Amino acid sequence: MTHADLVIDARDLSKTYGTIAAVDHLDLQIRRGEVYGFVGPNGAGKTTTLRMLLGLIRPTGGRIEVMGAAPGSADSLSRIGSMIETPAFYPHLSGYQNLFVLAKYAGIPVERVDSVLAGVDLSDRRDDAFRTYSLGMKQRLGVAAALLKDPALLILDEPTNGLDPAGMAEMRSLIRDLGTGDRTVLLSSHLMAEMEQICDRIGIISGGRMVAEGTVDELRGEDRLLIRADPSDVARDIVTSIPGIASVDVDREGLHLRVRDHATVDPATVNARLVQQGIAVSGLQWERSSLESVFLSLTSPEGAAADNIHRDRLMEVTHA
Repeated sequence: MTHADLVIDARDLSKTYGTIAAVDHLDLQIRRGEVYGFVGPNGAGKTTTLRMLLGLIRPTGGRIEVMGAAPGSADSLSRIGSMIETPAFYPHLSGYQNLFVLAKYAGIPVERVDSVLAGVDLSDRRDDAFRTYSLGMKQRLGVAAALLKDPALLILDEPTNGLDPAGMAEMRSLIRDLGTGDRTVLLSSHLMAEMEQICDRIGIISGGRMVAEGTVDELRGEDRLLIRADPSDVARDIVTSIPGIASVDVDREGLHLRVRDHATVDPATVNARLVQQGIAVSGLQWERSSLESVFLSLTSPEGAAADNIHRDRLMEVTHA
């Protein structure tokens, strides 16, 4: 990957408020044409980072290039559309009128207004006052405003915030459609299930630092073979002796065996070996960590203490 492939290149980025480090030596590189998920708990530094990328606040340290230019510069902003937190519009104006005002102010052809309204499925409500819109419609109008310039980079901060399941599904489909071709979408959220379905890559931030980064598959790790067998200690010895199995863990209840490295492992072979040795097998299935469980293991003290091995593996992925 060359520097020209990056639409965002932030190195050693920091922002402090007194003694509080909102963003702490963060590296963030986002490639052209991808949907990048930027996730973290409340207060992790997500919105602060986005504001620095847009030139709304100045970093304390580090350097940033956005679309090959300084953040907040005309060269950078002319190619960016953004929605940071809740979009604000004139409540008494219609959706069309609100976007018309924005287009005239920004020197954008007003013909774009109908195009972006259609793109976010608001054409049939274009003439209704903004105050009559549902929360989902208001969020979609915010995305439409961000699309007026036909930007190469779209930055969206919590676009599904407050939406019901139907609204989330609509927004998810819209964002996935927007992130096609050469357009890049930087999406900030704390909803793991949504990000898992939308994003090409995900960066997890906690305490202002990047703690893991990769594709959804890389972050979730390999599938594991979960075996319920009794007696578990004898079953562990038998399974460990099978070629291709590197290690086996027994959980706290002593009934579950997890095979971490199973590239050449056939579950039917494992089951047959155990049954032949007189082991009672009550369950045999593949399992995989959810993105939410990975997120919690990296960002909560309890999860981190319980899953240090997984944390170390993810950091290896991040820095590979």
